[in-house]
Amino acid sequence: MLGLALPGPSWAHRLPAGAKLAALALAVLALLPVSRPLPLLLAGAGVAALHVTLGPRALAAGARMLRPLLWFVGVIVLYHLATGEPLLGAVIALRILVLVGLANLVTLTTPLTEITAVAEWIFAPLRHLGINPRAPALAIALFLRFVPVLQARAGALSDAWRARSPRRAGPRILVPLVLGTLDDAEHVAEALRARGGVAAGTDRPEGGTTWNGT
Repeated sequence: MLGLALPGPSWAHRLPAGAKLAALALAVLALLPVSRPLPLLLAGAGVAALHVTLGPRALAAGARMLRPLLWFVGVIVLYHLATGEPLLGAVIALRILVLVGLANLVTLTTPLTEITAVAEWIFAPLRHLGINPRAPALAIALFLRFVPVLQARAGALSDAWRARSPRRAGPRILVPLVLGTLDDAEHVAEALRARGGVAAGTDRPEGGTTWNGT
């Protein structure tokens, strides 16, 4: 399973992972109360400009990562058009695109090892409750790792459908996609059990943890 981060010496790559995640959290808090489309459009233009500063590869990758959201955003807009609330639909759609675009910017410029290290630090107080902070950090790492895998599998299933039928696959690929995902999850669980589980390897080796594939 491949990570989402792109290699590069850009200004965003040089920023600490904690600072980028904190900035993302502040952006979420700042944009959630916004109820007019214009500020969100300006924020979206800013997010696009940030991607441009990283180069064409990052811009193309960011656009590609937003593509699966377009149908969901389209449904939101159509629903609010039908209910007579087009302004609200536009605000919700723009907010989703801007926030996901910012999140994509972080994942494109931050190695997964750094993200999971920050997550483990954030969840460290859970040790006082008897909960290993590696567990939620590992859940975040696996989620991020599976994103490109699911996208590639959905694309492969769509291509296979188009090779057999002139009609669009649509929701017909959902069942094999879900079954394949469950199969992958079972394989990952078996690999974790073979390594002794999440609690194994309390001491982190130099260069990163062993359970995130680095």
